[in-house]
Amino acid sequence: MELYSYFRSSAAYRIRIALGIKGLEHKIVPVNLTTGQQRGEDYLKNNPQGLVPALTLESGETLAQSSAILEWLEEAHPDPSLYPQNLISKAQHRALCQHIACDIHPLNNLRVLRYLSGTLKQEKTQVDDWYAHWIHQGFIAIEIALGDLETEFSLGNNPGMLEVFLIPQVYNAYRFKVDLSPFPRIVTLDSHCQKLAVFAKAHPSCQVDSPVEERP
Repeated sequence: MELYSYFRSSAAYRIRIALGIKGLEHKIVPVNLTTGQQRGEDYLKNNPQGLVPALTLESGETLAQSSAILEWLEEAHPDPSLYPQNLISKAQHRALCQHIACDIHPLNNLRVLRYLSGTLKQEKTQVDDWYAHWIHQGFIAIEIALGDLETEFSLGNNPGMLEVFLIPQVYNAYRFKVDLSPFPRIVTLDSHCQKLAVFAKAHPSCQVDSPVEERP
C-alpha cells in the first residue's frame, strides 16, 4: 500500500498511527501541501479531492478521506480492533472521534488558517487565538469523557481509534503553543501514547518530508 501523506497533516497522521497499530506494511509518498502539490495534475488523477491522505491499495484502488480509510482498515484488517466490542461503548468511542474530526479539526486546518491570515488579513495573534479557542472548546468534552477512563488507554492496555484521532490534534495544540493545563487527562493519555513505538514512528518529526529543523 502507498500512503500519500504530508508530515504535519492531522488526517494523514491518523492513518500512519492506525497502519502502525495494525502492523500493515506501507510506503509513504510525501505530498507538499504548502506548495500546492495536492492540486497538481498528477495527484488529482489519483485523488480528485485534492487532499491528503489518500491510500492506494495493492489492488490499485485509491481511498480518500481519513475517516473512510480508517473504517476500511478496521473492516479489512480487524485484528487488532481499534474499537471496543460492546456496541454502546463502540458508538460512544466513535462519537468522540467524530467530535475531533468534525468539530475541532475542520476549524483549524491549513486552509482555514490561511484564509484567516490571508484573505481576512488577521494578525498572527488573532489566528493563534482562533486556534486555541476551538481547541479548548473541543477538548472540554474529551477531557470529561476521559474522566471515566480507569486504564492507561481507551481500550484498556491498548490504544484505540480515540487515540488515532486525538494524538494528532494534541500535537497541533502543542505546535501552536495552546495551554493544555486545563486538560490533564488528555495530556496524560498523550504521554502514554508517545512511549509506544507505533506513535513515535508516525510522529511528524519522523517523516521523510519533515524539515530538518523540526526533527528531534
